[in-house]
Amino acid sequence: MTIPIRIFKAGRFALPLGGRTLVMGIVNVTPDSFSDGGESYSVDSAVSKALSQIEAGADIIDIGGESTRPGSIPVSLEDELSRIIPVIEALAHRIIIPISIDTYKSDVALQAIRAGASIVNDISAGSFSPAMPKVIAESDVGVVLMHIKGTPRNMQKDPHYENVVDEVLEYLKLAERSFLNSGVASDHIIVDPGIGFGKSLEHNLKIIRNLYRFQDVGTGVVYGPSRKSFIGLLTGQPIKDRLAGTLGSVIAGTFLGADIVRVHDVRETVETLKVADAIRLIDGSVDENTFR
Repeated sequence: MTIPIRIFKAGRFALPLGGRTLVMGIVNVTPDSFSDGGESYSVDSAVSKALSQIEAGADIIDIGGESTRPGSIPVSLEDELSRIIPVIEALAHRIIIPISIDTYKSDVALQAIRAGASIVNDISAGSFSPAMPKVIAESDVGVVLMHIKGTPRNMQKDPHYENVVDEVLEYLKLAERSFLNSGVASDHIIVDPGIGFGKSLEHNLKIIRNLYRFQDVGTGVVYGPSRKSFIGLLTGQPIKDRLAGTLGSVIAGTFLGADIVRVHDVRETVETLKVADAIRLIDGSVDENTFR
């Protein structure tokens, strides 16, 4: 079975999906990220980290100015803008890959787009900011619609589903419809089932096993397992020692339907995917049961 190439459009960029798995590098411009403890909090360190990720093979740089780890407290609009805008402006004229802004605030998204961002990565799929679909439609950028149950502050307090895959899929279909109705073109939308955002270990594993089903929404699937708590639960490792577990989950994800993987460890992920994709795409095709 030959995999059809789909195109995700984001501003001036057209990213091919369905062949080589793309890598989105994470740059947290926050003092309280769950994964890196503020190591990229200054503008200079954030820019340096982004450039090193590009050198390592990143296809997209995802910049965030507000931690959305479990239990996190929202930051003000002003604080978020002061963190991310200087970084985006410093990178926009130096790099030739898309910049993504990780925000659920439409005002932040608009300012980030004006500064040079081409993708908005919204953890709420527009549900936290009703103006987000209009911002995306009028700016002609790409958008990642992610599923979350609750808010970052309460999402991990005993999340419950009758059927997690069906419910997350329906949530993303409804979100897609809202953006389409606001004038966003379908090829500007990709989805993320939101690993770790209001899900138990079992929920996360079921979603990963069924990633291929999410290709029915939008243009493709973003998958973000990097250093997440489910890896810690499975391996017993603290956040800083979850690279091996992350790479294992990346390999599984790319065989099960992920088009873009969002990770902290870009170099290791790129090398891993060179092997995984070579096996998955031998002769330009996949076994008919790959996404089953």
